[in-house]
Amino acid sequence: MLAAGEVWPAHSRVVWLDAAISISFVALVRGFRAATFGGALTGGILAAALFLGTPGWHTALWPLLTLVVLTFAATRFGRRRKEELGIAEARRGRRASQVAANLGMAVIAGIPLARTPGLSSAGALDRVELAAMLAAMAEAAADTLSSELGQVLGGEPRLLTTFDRVAPGTDGATTAMGTLSGCAGAAIVVAAGQAALILTRTQALIALGGAIAGLFFDSFLGATLERRGWLNNDAVNALSTACAALVAGFACLWA
Repeated sequence: MLAAGEVWPAHSRVVWLDAAISISFVALVRGFRAATFGGALTGGILAAALFLGTPGWHTALWPLLTLVVLTFAATRFGRRRKEELGIAEARRGRRASQVAANLGMAVIAGIPLARTPGLSSAGALDRVELAAMLAAMAEAAADTLSSELGQVLGGEPRLLTTFDRVAPGTDGATTAMGTLSGCAGAAIVVAAGQAALILTRTQALIALGGAIAGLFFDSFLGATLERRGWLNNDAVNALSTACAALVAGFACLWA
């Protein structure tokens, strides 16, 4: 966000609009109790950074909004069943660390864009970075949908590494329905991002591929390092979104 702020003077209309968007984001998230105050504030700061990097109507806020709506709906879906299993998310919403772990990489991927004065996402922004940013957001959506919906829609949870049967909510466990839900969620976020950021079909498919790669990497880390206590869930989420961004970014370089 500081990098983006270097481009826009304090009196710029973009900065004032950015501040309004950030405040609105915090109010919206808190109003729906989707996050704690710290989580909402963190999300507002990250949303502001995304808008400063991609200002105007063709902004990364559209796939971000899609991500927020999808994850909120998935978290609330089948809540009673999740509470019976003891795996429901806390009613106070996501903490600041969780929000940062899921959205931080999308902002980091866009930092080079923010350092380019006078550019807008409709024009000469680096499509490699845009695809990486979009892949990170799509992976965050995929991870939440795969776990939240997979726990409710059923299916036999199995570890990705050994395919052993495990209890619902086990780190690294996957189900067919959960994986399909995650891939569908990623596709929706990518579709929103393709339209908003004016990406080609190839770039959008690369972003989707990166998101799916990140989703499986998340399950792999959960089944290995997280189960051993070497990583917590926030670290796994951050590394998975980083994987998605890197896969999409490098793939775009060769596309």
